[in-house]
Amino acid sequence: MTGLVRFERPVVIQISRHSTERAVCDVNDAASILLRDFGRQTERRRAAMDACLKVLRGEAHPPAARRAFVAAAREANILRCD
Repeated sequence: MTGLVRFERPVVIQISRHSTERAVCDVNDAASILLRDFGRQTERRRAAMDACLKVLRGEAHPPAARRAFVAAAREANILRCD
């Protein structure tokens, strides 16, 4: 799949107490956050990364990646609004 693969609704996260809230609107942004900003490797983080990669390869649909990203963000305690 080429180009930006957008989520139907943004996922609002806050990486740290001192950072501003951020709206994650697409699969590329979600994958980047999973790689850069998540502190520890967990099963939910791995599942979210896998879901994002599947969407980017055209093997899955964006809602699956969004659900997995929300679960990983909730587990990491950075989810502010779903």
